[in-house]
Amino acid sequence: MLHLPLAQGVLDRAAHLRVDESALEELMLAGIYYQFRDQRWVTTKGTLTQFSYSEIQTLADAGELYFLGLESGQIGHFLFNAPILQDQFDPEELLSLRDIAAQLSFLQIGIAVHGQALALWHNSHRFCSRCGLETFPIQSGSIRSCSQDHQHHPRTDPAIIVLIRDRDDRIMLGHQATWPERRFSAFAGFVEPGESFESAVLREVAEESGIQVRELRYLGSQPWPFPASVMVAYEVIADNPEDARADGLEITEVKWWTRAQLKSESDSGELILPPKISVARAMIDRWFSEKSDESLGGEDQWRN
Repeated sequence: MLHLPLAQGVLDRAAHLRVDESALEELMLAGIYYQFRDQRWVTTKGTLTQFSYSEIQTLADAGELYFLGLESGQIGHFLFNAPILQDQFDPEELLSLRDIAAQLSFLQIGIAVHGQALALWHNSHRFCSRCGLETFPIQSGSIRSCSQDHQHHPRTDPAIIVLIRDRDDRIMLGHQATWPERRFSAFAGFVEPGESFESAVLREVAEESGIQVRELRYLGSQPWPFPASVMVAYEVIADNPEDARADGLEITEVKWWTRAQLKSESDSGELILPPKISVARAMIDRWFSEKSDESLGGEDQWRN
Protein backbone atom coordinates (compact mmCIF):
# COMPACT_ATOMS: atom_id res chain seq x y z
CA MET A 1 0.00 0.00 0.00
CA LEU A 2 1.07 3.57 -0.63
CA HIS A 3 2.18 6.01 2.03
CA LEU A 4 -0.02 8.98 1.16
CA PRO A 5 0.73 12.25 2.98
CA LEU A 6 -2.81 13.67 3.05
CA ALA A 7 -4.30 10.39 4.28
CA GLN A 8 -2.48 10.38 7.62
CA GLY A 9 -4.99 12.27 9.80
CA VAL A 10 -5.38 11.05 13.39
CA LEU A 11 -8.15 13.32 14.72
CA ASP A 12 -11.26 11.53 16.00
CA ARG A 13 -14.19 13.15 14.18
CA ALA A 14 -16.51 12.24 17.11
CA ALA A 15 -19.66 12.55 14.99
CA HIS A 16 -21.90 11.85 18.00
CA LEU A 17 -20.94 15.23 19.47
CA ARG A 18 -22.29 17.19 16.49
CA VAL A 19 -25.79 16.97 17.94
CA ASP A 20 -24.81 17.32 21.62
CA GLU A 21 -24.97 21.07 22.18
CA SER A 22 -24.10 21.02 25.88
CA ALA A 23 -21.01 18.86 25.34
CA LEU A 24 -19.89 21.05 22.45
CA GLU A 25 -20.30 24.25 24.45
CA GLU A 26 -18.00 22.83 27.12
CA LEU A 27 -15.45 21.73 24.50
CA MET A 28 -15.53 25.12 22.83
CA LEU A 29 -14.39 26.99 25.93
CA ALA A 30 -11.06 25.16 25.99
CA GLY A 31 -11.01 24.31 22.30
CA ILE A 32 -8.32 24.89 19.68
CA TYR A 33 -9.39 26.94 16.66
CA TYR A 34 -8.01 27.40 13.15
CA GLN A 35 -8.86 29.97 10.51
CA PHE A 36 -9.53 29.31 6.83
CA ARG A 37 -9.85 32.51 4.84
CA ASP A 38 -10.47 32.96 1.13
CA GLN A 39 -9.11 29.46 0.31
CA ARG A 40 -6.02 29.94 2.46
CA TRP A 41 -5.00 29.05 5.99
CA VAL A 42 -3.76 31.39 8.69
CA THR A 43 -0.31 30.03 9.48
CA THR A 44 2.69 30.53 11.73
CA LYS A 45 6.06 29.44 10.34
CA GLY A 46 4.39 27.10 7.86
CA THR A 47 2.02 25.34 10.26
CA LEU A 48 -1.61 26.04 11.13
CA THR A 49 -1.97 28.86 13.64
CA GLN A 50 -3.94 27.93 16.74
CA PHE A 51 -6.45 30.37 18.24
CA SER A 52 -8.31 30.41 21.55
CA TYR A 53 -12.03 30.61 22.13
CA SER A 54 -11.81 34.27 23.22
CA GLU A 55 -9.88 35.22 20.06
CA ILE A 56 -12.45 33.57 17.80
CA GLN A 57 -15.41 35.09 19.66
CA THR A 58 -14.39 38.56 18.50
CA LEU A 59 -14.81 37.35 14.88
CA ALA A 60 -18.02 35.36 15.30
CA ASP A 61 -20.14 37.58 13.05
CA ALA A 62 -17.64 37.45 10.18
CA GLY A 63 -17.82 33.74 9.41
CA GLU A 64 -19.00 30.28 10.41
CA LEU A 65 -17.72 27.83 13.01
CA TYR A 66 -17.48 24.05 12.46
CA PHE A 67 -16.53 21.22 14.81
CA LEU A 68 -13.77 19.02 13.35
CA GLY A 69 -13.18 16.45 16.08
CA LEU A 70 -11.38 15.40 19.24
CA GLU A 71 -7.72 14.97 20.05
CA SER A 72 -6.89 12.38 22.74
CA GLY A 73 -10.59 12.06 23.50
CA GLN A 74 -10.86 15.43 25.22
CA ILE A 75 -9.47 18.40 23.23
CA GLY A 76 -11.92 19.86 20.74
CA HIS A 77 -10.68 21.24 17.42
CA PHE A 78 -12.77 23.78 15.50
CA LEU A 79 -12.59 25.63 12.21
CA PHE A 80 -13.50 29.28 11.72
CA ASN A 81 -14.40 29.78 8.06
CA ALA A 82 -14.40 33.34 6.73
CA PRO A 83 -15.14 33.31 2.97
CA ILE A 84 -14.22 36.99 2.58
CA LEU A 85 -10.60 37.83 3.27
CA GLN A 86 -9.97 40.48 5.89
CA ASP A 87 -6.90 42.67 6.22
CA GLN A 88 -5.86 41.73 9.74
CA PHE A 89 -3.22 39.18 8.66
CA ASP A 90 0.06 39.62 6.84
CA PRO A 91 -0.15 38.03 3.35
CA GLU A 92 2.84 35.87 4.27
CA GLU A 93 0.74 34.30 7.03
CA LEU A 94 -1.98 33.23 4.58
CA LEU A 95 -0.86 30.09 2.79
CA SER A 96 -2.56 27.39 0.74
CA LEU A 97 -2.67 23.76 1.78
CA ARG A 98 -0.35 22.94 -1.12
CA ASP A 99 2.24 25.31 0.41
CA ILE A 100 2.21 23.81 3.90
CA ALA A 101 1.06 20.18 3.59
CA ALA A 102 4.53 18.65 3.43
CA GLN A 103 5.53 20.04 6.84
CA LEU A 104 2.35 19.47 8.84
CA SER A 105 2.05 16.87 11.59
CA PHE A 106 -0.38 13.98 11.12
CA LEU A 107 -2.79 15.78 13.45
CA GLN A 108 -2.71 19.00 11.44
CA ILE A 109 -2.86 17.13 8.11
CA GLY A 110 -6.17 15.62 9.17
CA ILE A 111 -7.44 18.99 10.37
CA ALA A 112 -6.40 20.73 7.16
CA VAL A 113 -7.83 18.27 4.63
CA HIS A 114 -11.08 17.87 6.57
CA GLY A 115 -11.40 21.57 7.30
CA GLN A 116 -10.61 22.73 3.77
CA ALA A 117 -12.98 20.28 2.09
CA LEU A 118 -15.73 21.23 4.54
CA ALA A 119 -15.17 24.99 4.20
CA LEU A 120 -15.10 24.93 0.40
CA TRP A 121 -18.33 22.92 0.35
CA HIS A 122 -20.03 25.41 2.70
CA ASN A 123 -18.81 28.33 0.60
CA SER A 124 -20.36 26.91 -2.57
CA HIS A 125 -23.70 25.85 -1.05
CA ARG A 126 -25.04 29.09 0.35
CA PHE A 127 -28.44 28.56 -1.26
CA CYS A 128 -30.80 25.59 -1.29
CA SER A 129 -30.80 23.65 -4.57
CA ARG A 130 -34.44 22.66 -4.00
CA CYS A 131 -36.12 25.96 -3.15
CA GLY A 132 -33.46 28.66 -3.59
CA LEU A 133 -33.62 29.92 0.01
CA GLU A 134 -30.46 30.83 1.88
CA THR A 135 -28.88 27.96 3.82
CA PHE A 136 -27.14 27.89 7.21
CA PRO A 137 -24.94 25.32 8.98
CA ILE A 138 -26.47 22.88 11.45
CA GLN A 139 -25.08 19.96 13.46
CA SER A 140 -21.80 21.77 14.05
CA GLY A 141 -21.21 22.41 10.35
CA SER A 142 -21.69 18.83 9.16
CA ILE A 143 -24.94 19.76 7.33
CA ARG A 144 -26.51 22.85 5.76
CA SER A 145 -30.23 23.51 5.89
CA CYS A 146 -32.70 26.15 4.71
CA SER A 147 -35.74 27.44 6.59
CA GLN A 148 -37.87 24.84 4.81
CA ASP A 149 -35.75 22.12 6.47
CA HIS A 150 -34.21 20.95 3.20
CA GLN A 151 -30.93 19.44 4.36
CA HIS A 152 -27.75 19.23 2.30
CA HIS A 153 -24.75 17.07 3.16
CA PRO A 154 -21.12 17.62 2.16
CA ARG A 155 -20.16 15.87 -1.05
CA THR A 156 -16.98 14.15 -2.11
CA ASP A 157 -16.25 13.49 -5.78
CA PRO A 158 -14.45 10.15 -6.27
CA ALA A 159 -11.70 10.03 -8.87
CA ILE A 160 -9.39 7.23 -9.94
CA ILE A 161 -5.70 7.70 -10.63
CA VAL A 162 -3.70 5.04 -12.47
CA LEU A 163 -0.04 4.20 -12.87
CA ILE A 164 0.40 2.19 -16.09
CA ARG A 165 3.29 -0.29 -16.33
CA ASP A 166 4.29 -2.64 -19.13
CA ARG A 167 5.87 -6.11 -19.12
CA ASP A 168 9.33 -4.51 -19.32
CA ASP A 169 8.56 -2.61 -16.09
CA ARG A 170 8.48 0.81 -17.71
CA ILE A 171 5.81 3.33 -16.71
CA MET A 172 3.77 5.56 -18.96
CA LEU A 173 2.87 9.13 -18.02
CA GLY A 174 0.77 11.70 -19.83
CA HIS A 175 0.89 15.43 -20.48
CA GLN A 176 -2.37 17.40 -20.18
CA ALA A 177 -3.17 20.16 -22.62
CA THR A 178 -3.56 22.72 -19.82
CA TRP A 179 -0.17 22.00 -18.21
CA PRO A 180 3.12 23.78 -18.85
CA GLU A 181 5.60 22.07 -21.14
CA ARG A 182 7.56 19.12 -19.65
CA ARG A 183 4.96 18.36 -16.98
CA PHE A 184 3.88 14.69 -16.92
CA SER A 185 1.85 12.67 -14.46
CA ALA A 186 -0.27 9.56 -13.98
CA PHE A 187 -3.65 9.21 -15.67
CA ALA A 188 -6.72 10.23 -13.70
CA GLY A 189 -10.39 11.01 -14.04
CA PHE A 190 -13.66 11.28 -12.16
CA VAL A 191 -15.87 8.25 -11.58
CA GLU A 192 -19.08 8.73 -13.57
CA PRO A 193 -22.61 8.05 -12.25
CA GLY A 194 -23.38 4.35 -12.01
CA GLU A 195 -19.73 3.38 -12.53
CA SER A 196 -17.44 1.28 -10.32
CA PHE A 197 -13.85 2.30 -9.58
CA GLU A 198 -12.57 -0.59 -11.68
CA SER A 199 -14.73 0.33 -14.66
CA ALA A 200 -13.56 3.93 -14.38
CA VAL A 201 -9.92 2.75 -14.51
CA LEU A 202 -10.49 0.77 -17.70
CA ARG A 203 -12.46 3.58 -19.34
CA GLU A 204 -10.08 6.42 -18.47
CA VAL A 205 -6.98 4.51 -19.57
CA ALA A 206 -8.61 3.52 -22.87
CA GLU A 207 -9.92 7.05 -23.49
CA GLU A 208 -6.72 8.91 -22.68
CA SER A 209 -4.02 6.50 -23.89
CA GLY A 210 -5.71 4.07 -26.28
CA ILE A 211 -4.47 0.91 -24.58
CA GLN A 212 -6.06 -2.04 -22.81
CA VAL A 213 -4.91 -3.01 -19.32
CA ARG A 214 -5.26 -5.87 -16.87
CA GLU A 215 -4.14 -6.92 -13.39
CA LEU A 216 -5.71 -3.94 -11.66
CA ARG A 217 -4.12 -3.52 -8.24
CA TYR A 218 -5.57 -1.21 -5.61
CA LEU A 219 -2.86 0.86 -3.90
CA GLY A 220 -4.75 3.19 -1.54
CA SER A 221 -6.77 6.39 -1.39
CA GLN A 222 -6.19 9.97 -0.34
CA PRO A 223 -8.46 12.98 0.18
CA TRP A 224 -7.72 15.75 -2.30
CA PRO A 225 -9.65 18.83 -1.15
CA PHE A 226 -9.03 20.92 -4.28
CA PRO A 227 -11.93 21.31 -3.90
CA ALA A 228 -13.69 18.04 -2.97
CA SER A 229 -12.14 14.87 -4.36
CA VAL A 230 -10.89 11.58 -3.01
CA MET A 231 -8.24 9.97 -5.20
CA VAL A 232 -8.45 6.17 -5.47
CA ALA A 233 -5.14 4.76 -6.71
CA TYR A 234 -4.57 1.74 -8.94
CA GLU A 235 -1.63 0.19 -10.72
CA VAL A 236 -2.23 -1.71 -13.98
CA ILE A 237 -0.31 -3.66 -16.61
CA ALA A 238 -0.63 -2.68 -20.27
CA ASP A 239 -1.47 -5.39 -22.80
CA ASN A 240 -0.47 -3.38 -25.87
CA PRO A 241 2.09 -0.71 -24.91
CA GLU A 242 3.13 -0.22 -28.53
CA ASP A 243 -0.37 1.13 -29.32
CA ALA A 244 -0.24 3.93 -26.74
CA ARG A 245 -1.37 7.28 -28.11
CA ALA A 246 -2.71 10.50 -26.61
CA ASP A 247 -6.38 11.30 -27.15
CA GLY A 248 -5.38 14.73 -28.48
CA LEU A 249 -7.98 16.49 -26.35
CA GLU A 250 -7.30 16.18 -22.64
CA ILE A 251 -3.98 14.36 -23.11
CA THR A 252 -1.61 15.70 -25.77
CA GLU A 253 1.41 13.43 -25.26
CA VAL A 254 2.17 10.06 -23.67
CA LYS A 255 5.64 8.60 -23.06
CA TRP A 256 7.18 5.47 -21.59
CA TRP A 257 10.09 5.70 -19.14
CA THR A 258 12.58 3.28 -17.66
CA ARG A 259 13.90 4.08 -14.18
CA ALA A 260 17.18 5.36 -15.61
CA GLN A 261 15.41 7.64 -18.07
CA LEU A 262 13.03 9.00 -15.43
CA LYS A 263 15.86 9.69 -13.01
CA SER A 264 18.00 11.42 -15.64
CA GLU A 265 15.22 13.61 -17.02
CA SER A 266 13.75 14.60 -13.65
CA ASP A 267 17.19 15.49 -12.29
CA SER A 268 18.01 17.60 -15.36
CA GLY A 269 14.65 19.38 -15.43
CA GLU A 270 13.64 17.88 -18.77
CA LEU A 271 10.75 16.22 -16.94
CA ILE A 272 8.59 17.89 -14.29
CA LEU A 273 7.12 15.35 -11.87
CA PRO A 274 4.08 15.76 -9.59
CA PRO A 275 4.59 17.25 -6.09
CA LYS A 276 5.38 15.06 -3.11
CA ILE A 277 1.92 15.46 -1.54
CA SER A 278 0.16 13.95 -4.56
CA VAL A 279 -0.99 10.36 -5.10
CA ALA A 280 0.66 10.42 -8.53
CA ARG A 281 4.09 11.14 -7.03
CA ALA A 282 3.63 8.46 -4.37
CA MET A 283 2.91 5.87 -7.08
CA ILE A 284 5.87 6.96 -9.18
CA ASP A 285 8.22 6.94 -6.16
CA ARG A 286 7.00 3.46 -5.15
CA TRP A 287 7.68 2.06 -8.62
CA PHE A 288 11.10 3.75 -8.80
CA SER A 289 12.23 2.52 -5.36
CA GLU A 290 11.38 -1.12 -6.12
CA LYS A 291 14.68 -1.50 -8.00
CA SER A 292 16.68 1.56 -7.00
CA ASP A 293 18.29 2.83 -3.82
CA GLU A 294 18.27 6.37 -5.19
CA SER A 295 15.48 8.91 -4.93
CA LEU A 296 13.87 11.10 -7.55
CA GLY A 297 14.59 14.81 -7.60
CA GLY A 298 12.38 17.70 -8.60
CA GLU A 299 10.42 17.81 -5.36
CA ASP A 300 7.33 20.01 -5.55
CA GLN A 301 8.17 21.45 -8.94
CA TRP A 302 4.49 22.03 -9.66
CA ARG A 303 1.39 22.31 -7.54
CA ASN A 304 -1.71 21.93 -9.74
